[in-house]
Amino acid sequence: MKFLEKFALTVYSYIVLLLAVLMCFAVFNWVDINALTNVISGMLQGVVASKIILAVSVIFILLSIKCIFFDSDTEEKIKESQGILLKNENGQLLITKETLDNMIKSVVYQFENVESCIPKISVDEQNEISVTLQVVVKDNVIIKDLANNLQAKVKEELKNTSDLDVKNVNIKIINMSQRKDKIKE
Repeated sequence: MKFLEKFALTVYSYIVLLLAVLMCFAVFNWVDINALTNVISGMLQGVVASKIILAVSVIFILLSIKCIFFDSDTEEKIKESQGILLKNENGQLLITKETLDNMIKSVVYQFENVESCIPKISVDEQNEISVTLQVVVKDNVIIKDLANNLQAKVKEELKNTSDLDVKNVNIKIINMSQRKDKIKE
């Protein structure tokens, strides 16, 4: 969130809090409604005070329009969901995250001890990739060896096929499948 949006949110929060407290005071008759309206009408009738209130109101209207219709996170989310854009003198190449997912899955499913895999990819500003693999493995597997082999093979395959630098490959073993032995009757 940018500074302007944080500032607008903070100011709006204080204004809404103040209005809510004033409304509660008016409902519980802790403050006289006539006195409250006299204060507000006095502020609006004063030459300097009315111009200040008008300027602040216009600024709040513009901030409201900006925060409602021009979300700054939208561009970041679109960029994040698209993938990696590589440029050279001949043009551009966009490698989508779906393509990277499929590349990673094709590598992971070459290992016979892997039941299923869910890759999650994040890309930093330098187009370096961080991969997190959530893996379900078969039983009787040496997890450490499998993880090391998976990490090396995923890094190697992404480097060879897309020429992208893989910063790290994190592996989370989320489950171990049980062997289904047939029971003889």
